[in-house]
Amino acid sequence: MVYSIRSKSRSIISSMAALKTSVESTFASSPINRPAGSKTMKLEKIRDAQQGFTPVLKRRSFSKLETSSSSTAAALTRDRTSYKVQDGAKSCGGLDYFEEMKQRFLSFKKNKYFEELEHFQNLAKAQSPKFMVIACADSRVCPSYILGLQPGETFMIRNVANLVPPLENGPSETNAALEFAVNTLEVQNILVIGHSDCGGIQALMRMQDDVDSRQSLTENWVVNAKVAKFRTKAYTAHLSFDQQCRHCEKESISRSILNLLTYPWIEERVRKELLFIHGGYYDLLNCTFEKWTLDYKGRKVDEEEVGRHSIKDHSFWS
Repeated sequence: MVYSIRSKSRSIISSMAALKTSVESTFASSPINRPAGSKTMKLEKIRDAQQGFTPVLKRRSFSKLETSSSSTAAALTRDRTSYKVQDGAKSCGGLDYFEEMKQRFLSFKKNKYFEELEHFQNLAKAQSPKFMVIACADSRVCPSYILGLQPGETFMIRNVANLVPPLENGPSETNAALEFAVNTLEVQNILVIGHSDCGGIQALMRMQDDVDSRQSLTENWVVNAKVAKFRTKAYTAHLSFDQQCRHCEKESISRSILNLLTYPWIEERVRKELLFIHGGYYDLLNCTFEKWTLDYKGRKVDEEEVGRHSIKDHSFWS
């Protein structure tokens, strides 16, 4: 009886030793577990390395690893490749940023969407904004944030230097959005918002006057405000470049407002007082906002009046 038990014990111990040898040889034969300059890795190091693999690898049992060394190596290679790609993205801030973005979205869903569920469900069916905003693409100038605009209130265009090209310049994404907002949504107000330290205006002011010298897409776009630049140069030649840019930032708003009137369907609605056009200027450094409204006199703008228009309801928010 005792001999039988001892015999069975030795058999079990031998089987466990054989299993351990099989597992060690399986890991040792895997190419990814042989670092440069060494033939094998100790089992402890392999287990440590597993901690860096994906959760799928962590759950992989030893019994699956006994199938074949080649299939195991292939599976581990795929897992490690996947891990390295994800780790590389995280090191660039990609995964961290999107994780933060995810949390912000979930916070919005919990604290805003569900709290105003009926409102958001109605927005999913249709929109009827009363305002249209044309603002700069600058990341520091977010109209919804600084003016507290809510979903459904404003139809928005953002482009470099908050420009409106004249009708004669042909189609663009800006005037396509204008057409939809005015003719389909029938917005009642258009607000053009400029801002201080505008890179688009700085690019415009640095450009050579020769049209053929334009080399970039940015220059080909900001040239829509060339009249604002000419007026700025004429009236501020004695000022520094920074001061000239600040002056041109406001001149370009005036130019865009007048360019809006080159669209017949906008001019008609303004004339009938169904649509009102406003200008706004946001000072980044001092956090002030200047606002005014076009005082339309029903006259067509000619080249002598370019850059000039009467205003009303001028206010300064500080």
